[in-house]
Amino acid sequence: MKPAGLMNKEHFSKDPAGALEQLMEAYGTLIMRTAYFYTGDRHLAEDISQEVFLRAYRNWTSFRGNSSVKTWLTAIAVNVCRDKMGVRMFAEQPTDFSRIDRGRTISAQDEALARLEKSEVLQHLLRLPLPYQEALYLYYYLDLSTREIAEATSVPEGTVRNRLHRAREAMAREIKKEEAINDRQGS
Repeated sequence: MKPAGLMNKEHFSKDPAGALEQLMEAYGTLIMRTAYFYTGDRHLAEDISQEVFLRAYRNWTSFRGNSSVKTWLTAIAVNVCRDKMGVRMFAEQPTDFSRIDRGRTISAQDEALARLEKSEVLQHLLRLPLPYQEALYLYYYLDLSTREIAEATSVPEGTVRNRLHRAREAMAREIKKEEAINDRQGS
């Protein structure tokens, strides 16, 4: 699989069918991970991923290329996730990684999801309010700039920077709190 960098529209086929194949190869895992991040449900994430690429296929000829393809697909994914999740997205329930279906052969997507599950940082991230989770995920996991996050989430860039700042502070507090608890338990 090719790295999913910030490629422009010119790097892809002008034909929507050809572009779809290239988009899925370059960004399939990224979109699946993003959908899983928002939903916490592997099957729903698969459905959302399909919907994202279907929308990309339908809108390929009208995509002007004002942003990178990665940013454009991420914006579609964020919007589809928000549409599918609705109010449930804003519940303060952390993602339940035990819902991942482990009964099948491990694919690249399954492997990526398993790595997310094991990440201690991600566990801290999931304790934060959703806007902070979203900002940190898009910035650190998808390597989007604050401008690209603003485009993908339809919020001002200043708001994105503020959320990143506050999220980093909250993460530091969470980690220090856990360290203090571990120190007390170890004493």
